[in-house]
Amino acid sequence: MSEQQYSSGVSAGTLRGEADVAEADRLAPVLHHVRQAIGSIVLGQDSVIEQVLVTILSGGHALLMGAPGLGKTLLVNTASQVLGLEATRIQFTPDLMPSDITGAEILDQDADGRRAFRFLPGPIFGQLVLADEINRASPRTQSALLQAMAERRVTQGGKDYALPRPFHVLATQNPIEQEGTYPLPEAQLDRFMLQISLGFPNRDAERQMLLQPTGATTPTVSALMNAESLLAAQNLVRRLPVGDQIVDAILSLTRSLRPEDPSASPEVREAGSYGPGPRAAQALMIATRARALLDGRLAPSLDDVVALASPVLSHRIGLGFGARAAGTDSEALIRKQAQALL
Repeated sequence: MSEQQYSSGVSAGTLRGEADVAEADRLAPVLHHVRQAIGSIVLGQDSVIEQVLVTILSGGHALLMGAPGLGKTLLVNTASQVLGLEATRIQFTPDLMPSDITGAEILDQDADGRRAFRFLPGPIFGQLVLADEINRASPRTQSALLQAMAERRVTQGGKDYALPRPFHVLATQNPIEQEGTYPLPEAQLDRFMLQISLGFPNRDAERQMLLQPTGATTPTVSALMNAESLLAAQNLVRRLPVGDQIVDAILSLTRSLRPEDPSASPEVREAGSYGPGPRAAQALMIATRARALLDGRLAPSLDDVVALASPVLSHRIGLGFGARAAGTDSEALIRKQAQALL
């Protein structure tokens, strides 16, 4: 990588000279091996693996949408092993209480017989948290997770307890089965940086699935990073410069998806009930930087904006009743607006 790659048209981000360039050069092969290692276990989900790594490098959270049996749990467990993070799992059910997630105060007695309340941390105190079937929990329980995601701390008994760093929530949701579920509120959906859709693998990948996990030996992976190196990579992502062209493209895209904005197309005005806010634009900005670094580049391009537009924006757009009844797809709406940038 050369400094000429990012020296012109820069409007955001500040690389600290040759040291950051050298750090990016060192990280590029490491991140490549991380992606390969996860892909050797989680088969046929290359784009999903990329989007999960983009989320983690951006310091955000992701909502994984897919039918059962597509490897969502395997993906989280494998990613935690390769990245050297402590993984925890929360199985969401209708009777799950907030304290089951955050932890609770218990009455403890020491050797001298003195009693005192002691905080017992819950499963949210992990570095990579799998929130399985998040929409099966009640809104009260979901709000406890919302505070942890937004503020990276838990309040119990009037005291604040900081969550470990790094801290990422990868939540799963089954888009098919909706009976007995509680739709996530808009405020909580907005806390997820990306909504990642898992599809069925192609024939070759599925054939490999038939042979690999059912064999005599199970493939294993080793840690290629740790919490400290991941935090350093996340800090580097935020220092990557973004050119004026990319900033303007992100602004144009997010504003064009707001029905009340003058730049919105007639299709968006007719179909949409609300559009993405400034936080969505910020998320897209950081995500494009992370994807650039993941690909070994020092600055994002328009291709990064187009590739990440749907995962970042689709859950931040509301469609009107008429549009939903007509089968309008928010992702198709976003793709159409994003392609106009090229």
